[in-house]
Amino acid sequence: MAYQNRPRPAVGYEAPVSNNGLTYDPPTPPYDYKYDDKKDGSDGELALGQETTIAVGSGEDKFKRLSWPALTICLIVEAIALGSLSIPSAFATLGMVVGVILCLALGLIAIYTSYVVGQVSLRHPEVGHYAYAVRLIWGRFGYELTSTMFVLFLVLLVGSHTLTGTIAWVNIVGNLDICALVWSAISAILLFLLALPPTFHDVSFLGYIDFVSIIAAILITIVATGLKAHSLPAGGLSAVDWSVWPPPGTTFYAAFLSTTNIIFAYSFAVCQFSFMRELHTPKDYVKSIWALGLIEIFIYTLVGAIVYAFVGSAVQSPALLSAGTLISRVAFGVALPVIFISGAINSTVVARFIMDRAFANNARVRYVHSTKGWIIWISLIAGITLISWVIAEAIPFFNALLGLISSLFISGFTFYFPAIFWFKLVKQGKWNQGAKNISLSILNGFIFCIGLIVLGCGTYASVESILEEYAKGSVRGSFTCSAQGYL
Repeated sequence: MAYQNRPRPAVGYEAPVSNNGLTYDPPTPPYDYKYDDKKDGSDGELALGQETTIAVGSGEDKFKRLSWPALTICLIVEAIALGSLSIPSAFATLGMVVGVILCLALGLIAIYTSYVVGQVSLRHPEVGHYAYAVRLIWGRFGYELTSTMFVLFLVLLVGSHTLTGTIAWVNIVGNLDICALVWSAISAILLFLLALPPTFHDVSFLGYIDFVSIIAAILITIVATGLKAHSLPAGGLSAVDWSVWPPPGTTFYAAFLSTTNIIFAYSFAVCQFSFMRELHTPKDYVKSIWALGLIEIFIYTLVGAIVYAFVGSAVQSPALLSAGTLISRVAFGVALPVIFISGAINSTVVARFIMDRAFANNARVRYVHSTKGWIIWISLIAGITLISWVIAEAIPFFNALLGLISSLFISGFTFYFPAIFWFKLVKQGKWNQGAKNISLSILNGFIFCIGLIVLGCGTYASVESILEEYAKGSVRGSFTCSAQGYL
């Protein structure tokens, strides 16, 4: 890349950006100035190291290749995983009508908040990850708080996929004499290997495999449960005990916990800043979020309604467990790619965030363009995978803990942060200036309130779920070798 004759900043200089009275120091631009002032009588600008210039130029090209279809695939990989098959169990708690309404409404809200996130990214191209955007409105405190939320949430997600992989292997193989830790270790190794490509463009092709995998698993589940329902001796489909409204005796915490399952399924905005920084035509992001949002709404609503109608109140989570022993083993086998590809991309996002933060002034390392860069990158992926595996195996109520973390974090990433972004970074003029601003102010105020409700009620519901698991004695042991605990 050419630097031409522009003023030369001091080494390590970061130009502050002022926004709404706050000062934000963006990450160092993606190039590394190295000067050898007046060496051999030449000008320092002309003495810019050729090796560094080439490395940085190719680094920028390497990390700016993502097209909007590829961005859509990355978002699909991050957003649609085996958790989509937990939606039917949410319908069983909420009832058919409430379940359908929530799938449609929350999906549309997620599309809108993702649109707001994209607007922030367009207006502040220096924002590379979610924490940098929060720093624009909350300063250093917001930056550190969101960084912690961002890393912890995604690391726990990787751990969740490790456990899901263990459950899948145990069900597929069907040999309970094999120590479950063996399958857990295999799952962690697969997550590590799939997270090694350093750019989202490099992993986007895996998204097609991921998408085919989850669609195939869903279709197998729908067909198997449908055939099973038709063969019921008491009248076929008419004998299935599904309910239009929440069944009698449904508690508030159980209903809200099911609601958080649907909210969690639409949490694709958390990684959007990270993906968009590699988009070669940033404004095309709108096509991606509409494509993803409509695909999610279609899949979640149909899967939730159809499988619940076929199975009824006895539907399990994930729903493929309701298809019968043999079919569930087949479905788990088909779903293996989505379990590991969707889990691995979270490791990639976390590692990219850490690399950008730790090596802001060392472009060559940050672009994983050298031996040193690759050593650091591989070590980061290994460390993230290992920590995720240890946490998932060490905490006996890990799934309930993930629900708690989701309530604490998704409430912000999907709802109240985007609402605040609109008021602070996107809105033009006063909130009551014209019909458009008034309407959007009311909408974003409503979304902000939803975020606070999810934060409070979701946290309460998750804590109650943990207490109920202990009361039932269904909490497994830490680092357990018993495969029976994963059935």
